[in-house]
Amino acid sequence: MVLVCIHRGLNVFGAYYSSWAIDRLGHINTLWTSLFWVALGALFALLINRDRIKKTGAKDKLRELADGIKIAVNEPKVFLGGIVRTINTTAQFAFPVFMPIYFEKYGFTTADWLKIWGTIFTANIIFNLIFGFVGDRFGWRRTISLFGGIGCGITTLLFYYSPQLFNGSFAMVLLSGVLWGALLAGYVPLSALVPSLVPKGKGAAMAFLNLGAGLSVFAGPLIVRLFIGPAGNAGVIWILAILYFISAILTKFITLPKKEISQNPDPVLETEWSKF
Repeated sequence: MVLVCIHRGLNVFGAYYSSWAIDRLGHINTLWTSLFWVALGALFALLINRDRIKKTGAKDKLRELADGIKIAVNEPKVFLGGIVRTINTTAQFAFPVFMPIYFEKYGFTTADWLKIWGTIFTANIIFNLIFGFVGDRFGWRRTISLFGGIGCGITTLLFYYSPQLFNGSFAMVLLSGVLWGALLAGYVPLSALVPSLVPKGKGAAMAFLNLGAGLSVFAGPLIVRLFIGPAGNAGVIWILAILYFISAILTKFITLPKKEISQNPDPVLETEWSKF
């Protein structure tokens, strides 16, 4: 949980600080101040953090990666989980590539965009906690598919079209973005679902899930690069939304083993979901 908050916090503190600094220091000087934050992070890592981490060699890392790929080949459901995890945050890394420029057409400055982005992930942090509880009661797959896949697909479109629908209203664009950020947390149960798919090799399953998360950093900007020319901004947005809807369909096939369903806090929900 701490790691999740730190990861999401990068999108919050970094965005809010930049929105403040750009107005007062300018873009270039704000970039130079990043050296201070890098140095501060190094200070915490080297002097304050006293944790002793076991060293792993290149062979160990390659073995871990190989185990993750192997389990994905042997367990197709884990492979599907990795695809869903990639789709989960693909838009997160695609939006910053072109959305600030798109928003400028409707009078939004870079500082406005950063305030919106920071607020989106403030909501995301809160809903990461909420959807953890929702997933346990509502069913992991249901939560991922309905809130994550379908919810993010709809709110991705809403976020893009909100400047047009609401005449450039900052409040409504912000609300649309916050809805997307909140529903993005609907994928949280995926981290519990995928390791539960295999009786052994849960660590390898998590490794493949992490690989999917890493691939989204590459996939998001790549989609923008390939399609923004021929399809335009709207085309890219529809591609991202369709990917979310595809993830909702794929989640239907990521079924838990019967043994795991019997140990689910509310197995009726997962059993009923199999009929969905």
